[in-house]
This record gives sequence, structure tokens and C-alpha cells, in this order.
Amino acid sequence: QVQLVESGGGLVQAGGSLRLSCAASGISFSLNVGGWYRQAPGKQRELVATITSGGSINYADSKTGRFTISRDNAKNTVYLQMNSLKPEDTAVYYCNARNPRYGTAYWGQGTQVTVSS
Repeated sequence: QVQLVESGGGLVQAGGSLRLSCAASGISFSLNVGGWYRQAPGKQRELVATITSGGSINYADSKTGRFTISRDNAKNTVYLQMNSLKPEDTAVYYCNARNPRYGTAYWGQGTQVTVSS
């Protein structure tokens, strides 16, 4: 059974930082693409960043420079460090693990990030 458990969300003032964590069980991030997505109220879910099994990283354009995705294979955990947060970063952030070769994809339950102005 695959589980992705996010943590680290919360309320922060504009300009602040948060680090999100996504701990996986039943699946290995070292063999899959790990990613963070977010969904704001009334909007579609959008990509934040991904990291491949080989370590290649991709950011949505607007996230480059403020957000950093990383992975700890020993802990089977993917992180998202978010700096200089803005009110428009307010959303539910979801962890994702997918394997393009096998067509599998899994989602976490999401963690709320709220940035106050």
C-alpha cells in the first residue's frame, strides 16, 4: 500500500519561509518522480516542482528562485523549501509520486499553506 504523508504546512507572514516534507511508504522516491503541486481556492491544481529519480529538477517558472525541491533517499522523503512567501502562495500543497514508465501516480492528502499579508 502506497502512502504519501505531507507535513510542514501552516500559517506564515508574507516574506517568511516554510519547509514541506513528504514521507513515502510502499514506494521509493529514488525510483520515481517526486513532485509538489498546489491548488488554491477556485483554481486548478498546478505544478510547483518535480525531481526525477536521477535528480533532475524542474520548477514552474514563477517558483524558480524562491522554492527549492530536494530529496533524501535514506528517509524516502521529498522536501519543498519555500522562501519569501507571498499571499498568492496560499494553497493546499500536494505531494506526488509517479512513474512514467509504468503509468502509476500517487497523491498525498495535502497540507495547507496560508500566507498572510
